[in-house]
Amino acid sequence: MATKKENSQDNLSIYEQLRSVPNNAQKQFSNGTFKGTDINPMWRIKRMTEIFGACGFGWYYEVVHRNMEVCNNGEVMVFIGINLYVKVNGEWSKPIYGEGGNTMTTYFQSKGYYKNSDEAYKMALTDAVSNATKQLGLGADVWYGADVNVVETKYTKREKQEKEVATLTQEQVDKQNIATLQSFTDTTALKNFFYKLPKDAQERIKPTFMEIGLALKAKLEEQGKEGAA
Repeated sequence: MATKKENSQDNLSIYEQLRSVPNNAQKQFSNGTFKGTDINPMWRIKRMTEIFGACGFGWYYEVVHRNMEVCNNGEVMVFIGINLYVKVNGEWSKPIYGEGGNTMTTYFQSKGYYKNSDEAYKMALTDAVSNATKQLGLGADVWYGADVNVVETKYTKREKQEKEVATLTQEQVDKQNIATLQSFTDTTALKNFFYKLPKDAQERIKPTFMEIGLALKAKLEEQGKEGAA
């Protein structure tokens, strides 16, 4: 009969194989607000493949939800939830849940300016995979380090973006805000975004806002007719 110690060692076998992260897969950062360690996402995939097999054969994940939320200040957040599955001794695991998020539209109050990211969903997915695999012990030596505040690279971008915005002209700010308006697929989110802009910014791009709103409304109505047909 196996002893309690032996059972404990068996339970930790996967954890122990996944816990350490080589130095070349770690990146230290400090931006004045956050500091910690990033783990290279490709190393994470490689390590999962080494332990369980190729993605899709020895491990895989499925997206179970994909949400977008508009904040009170007009910023847009995106969230992705996944179920991770791994095969051990020929048997598939129960779902291992992981959730990740990222900012799609960032607001810079000093300029009344919104900036979009076309990688928000991708970064949210990377975050979700990280959080799911972490429950197996992947990167535990980094995450479990004493007094280590580990966050994703997404947080380190804010300071750089603030500096970039400070150099933008009024015309460039308006173009960026118009581009954000054009990216919406929902009229409520479109209006929420516009009316969060400073009054002077609203006045400058109001005609364009009206045009975009009418075009979006017509598009949604047409899609509704097609769906009912």
